[in-house]
Amino acid sequence: MKKTAIALALSMSLLGCQQAHNASSEKNTVSEKKNTLEKQVLKQEMPLITLSESTVKENVELASAQVNIIDGAAEITFLGKENPYAGITIKPDEPWDLSHLDDFNLAMDIKNPGPHPVQLFLNVSDIDGATYTRSVAVPVADTTTFYAKMRGHDLATPSGDVNQELNFLSGFRSNPETWESDDVQFISMWGKKNLNLTGITQISLSVQSNLFDKSIVLSNLRLRPNPEMNKDFLTKIVDKYGQNANVEFPGKIHSQQELEQTREEEAKKLDNQLMADRSRFGGYKNGPKLKATGYFRTEKVDGKWAMVDPEGYLYFATGLDIIRLSNTSTMTGYGFDDELVNLGADGVTPEDSKGLNRVNDEAIPSRHVVSDVRANLFQWLPSYDEPLGKWFGYRGSAHSGPVKKGETFSFYAANLERKYGSEDPLEAWEQVTLKRMKYWGFTSLGNWTDPRFYQNNQVPYFANGWIIGDFKTVSSGNDFWAPLPDVFDPEFARRADITAANIAAQVQNNPWCVGVFIDNEKSFGRSESNEARYGIVIHTLKRDGKAVPTKAAFTALMKKKYGDIAALNHKWGTDISSWEAFDKGIDSSIRNDAQLADYSEMLYHYGEQYFRIVDDALDKHMPNHMYLGARFPDWGKPMEIVKAAAKHVDVMSYNVYKEGIHPKSWAFLEEIDMPSIIGEFHFGARDSGLFHPGLIQAATQTDRAEMYKDYMHSVIDNPYFVGAHWFQYMDSPISGRAYDGENYNVGFVNVTDTPYAPMVEAARELNSTMYSRRFE
Repeated sequence: MKKTAIALALSMSLLGCQQAHNASSEKNTVSEKKNTLEKQVLKQEMPLITLSESTVKENVELASAQVNIIDGAAEITFLGKENPYAGITIKPDEPWDLSHLDDFNLAMDIKNPGPHPVQLFLNVSDIDGATYTRSVAVPVADTTTFYAKMRGHDLATPSGDVNQELNFLSGFRSNPETWESDDVQFISMWGKKNLNLTGITQISLSVQSNLFDKSIVLSNLRLRPNPEMNKDFLTKIVDKYGQNANVEFPGKIHSQQELEQTREEEAKKLDNQLMADRSRFGGYKNGPKLKATGYFRTEKVDGKWAMVDPEGYLYFATGLDIIRLSNTSTMTGYGFDDELVNLGADGVTPEDSKGLNRVNDEAIPSRHVVSDVRANLFQWLPSYDEPLGKWFGYRGSAHSGPVKKGETFSFYAANLERKYGSEDPLEAWEQVTLKRMKYWGFTSLGNWTDPRFYQNNQVPYFANGWIIGDFKTVSSGNDFWAPLPDVFDPEFARRADITAANIAAQVQNNPWCVGVFIDNEKSFGRSESNEARYGIVIHTLKRDGKAVPTKAAFTALMKKKYGDIAALNHKWGTDISSWEAFDKGIDSSIRNDAQLADYSEMLYHYGEQYFRIVDDALDKHMPNHMYLGARFPDWGKPMEIVKAAAKHVDVMSYNVYKEGIHPKSWAFLEEIDMPSIIGEFHFGARDSGLFHPGLIQAATQTDRAEMYKDYMHSVIDNPYFVGAHWFQYMDSPISGRAYDGENYNVGFVNVTDTPYAPMVEAARELNSTMYSRRFE
């Protein structure tokens, strides 16, 4: 066998040309050739590329990756430990025209020699600039075939913005397989599902923010006809417990007796005691005793940021998000007469954070099917007049999915009643949850904890709120969850004050409250380009300052800086006639670096106003509790906004769905020099019966637990982080959460409230050593 460390080479040609070419075919028309190809593809597999050493310089780009070619296979090493991104990109000389093919998939054989599972991201891009991203966790194992559908079967999406609508027509983020096979399907993540097949420009395989170098052996990239579609792949797939009806897996519940048995077995372990090294508030009892203020605060100790508990002990926050029922419900496919639905609103709770919110009795007789696909998912739903019917709910709107409003049901809540009894199942669940947190070693209840826990006085918690209301909005051009507030509209400040007052009333100045998160994952800007980064500025400058207060503020800022409009025109390379014309709306296309510098200044101005207003409101209503920021998504944290936040918050917050805190990606923390907390992260696998593992994928539940420990070690070892919360307490519904279709295996417990043993063991191990690892 001949090795070369130089690279992966590909001999590429239009698919099937050699098969279609013979002496008699030279007279065929192009159309006849395509018809021949189509018939061949429907009958047999066709190679897309051949792995060789001949064309690497022309057709393959390596990014922090090394490749050896051995007998037509590519040994690829992703150098992820030192590089946040590592991958290979395959680019044909001319885009592949696959438009004549119907109902087919891209397949490849992959071996993982170990020692770590590898989450691969597969990107396929077209001539229109669209990309479809899929991913898979490749276990340490011999060669397996992985595939990604290119056309046909369920490859379709509901109407809507492709940047926001991540679901299939079913309302799932990922569907069950449409045919039975030992092969493994790449999981849908985001992007355009139906690409322009007249021109596929590139295919890439990558890893992202890995803590270790990882390797695979890649071979036999090919196109295959899709097998016959299972027409019932979405029919009666959810059993009466909300589990996968067609798959067996560890911990699956089949009867009331099994459910009660799991309850009794777990109860024997839950001793309601804190770990031995813990203070009353979960701090490090064996560490130094610092100044006690009666509330949580921060302090830098021996070069490391830390939180300090109310008694003065060093405190590191670990815990779980979503300790509530609001996100446990799923759309059933039924709706009601809109004129009869009357649920009311409190003005401070967005749709996805409301409780189950059962529809009013007057509307129930009008119940009718609005989606046959959704209604046929379930083997069982209760009637409204039976005891478990109390766990029906209603969503008045949805972020994404084919059903925009309608009836919901929480199998998780129904299982709580089955498990803990009908008298007061939520009280029993609350007490079990508090005992679990102590036994599992967590020091806090994370974001989106039900306020029913706010006076528990046993485990510290993080409060949260949202600023919603009828204030004006601006746009970044890619507002994933919602448009952004116009922070210079006085109504925004008024609504912020109402939100802070509402949270204060819930918390009641309780010292067990660590602090407060306000809002979540706002689309302040993305990193892909300057246009994405400065989207708020670019889109707002086009608008009229008389109707848009933020635009008026930008106009005032630039007028103060330049005085004369001619000075701005000179710097920007523009020809704006006056400040009045500037305020009316301009062409904000980026022309030069001087303009970018001003855009940076305006973006900071926007961010500083946002965080100042929220900080002022919390200082007014909750002066003893820390402001923990807005939980920047890893994809949306422009440095201008980060610096604006640092001026006003007590702790910076980030949601980081990666395999860990990669040193290069987070080097900016040294410049900011602020205590920081991870608001969300998770790992999921496909061996739990769910159809989507989650944003970051493990190969098995055991791998998931190991990845959890690796991630947490990367946080604990970073001197700027003071905690991290896992998202979330329970798995998503298998049929997708009602608001947006997430159907992820990301819980510490499943839909029957049964803990995942590997995750519990990993948490206990991690939490029992975290303080000594961090502070000794």
